[in-house]
Amino acid sequence: MNSKEIRESFLKFFEKNDHKIMKSFPLIPSDPQLLFTVAGMVPFKPIFWGKVEPTYTKIATCQKCIRTNDIENVGRTARHQTFFEMLGNFSFGEYFKEGAIKFAWEFLTDVLKLPKEKLWVSVYLDDDEAYNIWKDVIGFPEEKIVRMGKEDNWWGPVGPSGPCGPCSEIYYDTGRTDLCPNPENCTPEDDCGRYVEIWNLVFTEYYQDENGNLSPLPRKNIDTGAGLERVTAAVQGVYDNFETDLFTPIINKIEEIFNVKFRGNDKIDVSIKVIADHSRAVTFLVSEGILPSNEGRGYVLRRILRRALRHGALLGKKEPFMNEVINTVLENYSDIYPEIKEKESFIKKIVEAEERRFLETLDKGMEKLIGYIKSSNDNVIDGEFAFELYDTYGFPLDITKEVAEEYKFTVDEKRFNEFMELQRKRAREAAGEKEYTKMNQTYKYIGDEIKTTKFTGYEKVSDESEVLYIAKEDKIIDTATKGDFIVLITKNTPFYAEKGGQIGDTGIIKNQNFEFEVEDTKIINNEVIGHFGKVINGNITTGEKVELIVDNERRKAIKRNHTATHLLHKALREILGEHVKQAGSLVTDEKLRFDFTHYEGISDDTIKKIEKLVNEKILDNLKVITEVKSLEEAKNENAMALFEEKYGNEVRVVKVGDFSAELCGGTHVSYTGEIGLFKIISENAVSAGIRRIEAITGVKSLEYLNHLENEINTISKTLEVTEENIIPKINSMSEKIKELEKEIKKLQEKMTTKSIDLSDIKEFANIKVFVKVFENVDQNVLRNTTDIVENKLKSGLIILFNKNDKKVNFIVKVTKDLVGKYHAGNIAKNIAKELGGGGGGRPDFAQAGGKDPSKINDIINNIDKFIN
Repeated sequence: MNSKEIRESFLKFFEKNDHKIMKSFPLIPSDPQLLFTVAGMVPFKPIFWGKVEPTYTKIATCQKCIRTNDIENVGRTARHQTFFEMLGNFSFGEYFKEGAIKFAWEFLTDVLKLPKEKLWVSVYLDDDEAYNIWKDVIGFPEEKIVRMGKEDNWWGPVGPSGPCGPCSEIYYDTGRTDLCPNPENCTPEDDCGRYVEIWNLVFTEYYQDENGNLSPLPRKNIDTGAGLERVTAAVQGVYDNFETDLFTPIINKIEEIFNVKFRGNDKIDVSIKVIADHSRAVTFLVSEGILPSNEGRGYVLRRILRRALRHGALLGKKEPFMNEVINTVLENYSDIYPEIKEKESFIKKIVEAEERRFLETLDKGMEKLIGYIKSSNDNVIDGEFAFELYDTYGFPLDITKEVAEEYKFTVDEKRFNEFMELQRKRAREAAGEKEYTKMNQTYKYIGDEIKTTKFTGYEKVSDESEVLYIAKEDKIIDTATKGDFIVLITKNTPFYAEKGGQIGDTGIIKNQNFEFEVEDTKIINNEVIGHFGKVINGNITTGEKVELIVDNERRKAIKRNHTATHLLHKALREILGEHVKQAGSLVTDEKLRFDFTHYEGISDDTIKKIEKLVNEKILDNLKVITEVKSLEEAKNENAMALFEEKYGNEVRVVKVGDFSAELCGGTHVSYTGEIGLFKIISENAVSAGIRRIEAITGVKSLEYLNHLENEINTISKTLEVTEENIIPKINSMSEKIKELEKEIKKLQEKMTTKSIDLSDIKEFANIKVFVKVFENVDQNVLRNTTDIVENKLKSGLIILFNKNDKKVNFIVKVTKDLVGKYHAGNIAKNIAKELGGGGGGRPDFAQAGGKDPSKINDIINNIDKFIN
């Protein structure tokens, strides 16, 4: 049977046995404990926990999974994979141990026709019930039932807490007695590699909390998992998963691309297997909208992709190749997982962009790493150096460790992590967290005392309340006076605290005794809201009744921009594709900033389409409705949620007509017509795979258009043409400037040629050295001048300086007969260092520059030092 037939026969077998067959769930689970779906049971965790009642009590799936905990072993072993498919059948309170064991035995022996004598089983040490079912009900030989401890035969939980229980594993005897130290008495317990676990039957009957305590689940459940790759290897009679038809088409393609042969050389085999495995993982991860980045899921993708590229380089590839391999992955999996075919273009664009980015630095990074290893006096790579490779060349620590291992080196990971934490600390301090933490203990105390501030700002922009705390610097005080910068905490407030990208409100808090200007509003701890600002009149004491008045005009501008971000998000998904996800936002009264996942720049025409769609929805004057729902209800209604955000059991869903629905705690307009004109003012890249749009609305759009109009009027007057003739006039002037530049270049060439006087040549060790200084000469003219000097000089070194705006650039040329004795690139580096700059080049030609022209005469007078 081929792998497709095995997959299909599994699902048909359980469908025949009254199981609901469900499609594979996404690789991104709706589970905050996990980055990826790591097992078939992950989507059903709430049912296993007893938190959700099952719609179906018997289910079977073929689930796509990702595991990267052993990524460094992928390629080196027969059965390590990052992406794999898990066949699984699940029972929620229907059948238990006997049913699960019977189903597994019947499928393996009757459907797949695996020889019974090749199968072994294991049970948990104290699980007599499972042991007796195998022995008495199945009739399995007692001598082939192995009892194992908790390390082998206790499963779960998936994550720090969750459902778990004893398990029974089914092993296939590969017959590889060459792997056994004692073939006569070898059993699965020996873990020598001869016996391969092909199916795990988990009897889920307990819940384990984060402290390791067990409690019985409300119902006994069955969770099974059979790795398709392992089952296929057993059925097809091969030891290595990579020799199954799940991998052979991919490996054949790799052989063709690299002109290598699988099973010809151990090192080559490792690289082939890594590329074959990682190409599947990359295809499926990108198809779900995950983009390469430096954190979370994106970092895992980047690690996998870059590891594949590094092994491609080991096989001799210096240019992108992954998409050729991915073509074969798509051919083999698109009929089973059509979502990857639908995203083909997107997958290929993302992969090629990341490939090109990494290949640019791979050679430099590898050269630096190998150089370090060869010059090292011990067998440990310093953590600071490993961090430099990561920070400068984008080398994941995994790659550095893998290369190190090839040379019998280790990496000082502890020191690497220290530098990583230092970088994070610098980033935090740059973001202003250092000052904020000075009051952290004060805020913590206040937050622990009152837990939450009632926010009334969805309904009101002014309210009355009582002052509970006054904080100044790092102390709690009773009274504040005029001029004091303080944080005021009240029982309730209409002031919105900075959250979810929306900035905090400003305004006034006052009574008959004082006036306090609120400059910012933030959450200080728990859900306690702090009003930051300055006492501008009188004195304020805790316990006083106050009036809180939000700056309503500013609030309106913020609301316009916030609702506009929702419209923009939806418009981006409609026009660019469903892969677009919010990656950050800032909503102020001045503008909105929206970061999102996308793999390439957006054309001007596409920007106009996005702008047009948003403005159409504004003109439709759609009603904006806010509803409070349970998180599950909101997700069932397809309200957009961010994976990185933490949501409570109850969430606010902001619906803009039937166009957009998002989970959001911010403030919004009542109708889209209130937004006014939406205008995109910039679009650019923030990082790899992340784009940023900045836009304005309302009065700011009018101000922007007025500004443009004034600019156009000024340009029109300056050029002395009408508005419609501005562009033709600029084009005409541009052509004239180009002609004049050509004339200037010709004149410069004549002048530089005339200024060349070979009588000023210096000689060192019988070598002629021509040095000359020019000012404000075009760089191309300077290059041409070196050729002219070379023709006259015949043999020697040529160094031409060019001073320009307090800077200097220069060219070094070595004639052909002296290449080997002298190196232009090295000479240029020496001179550039003296000039406070940098540069370099080939042995015969180099360019460099510096910031200190005053050093030129010293360099000329001591030119022999720089040449030597």
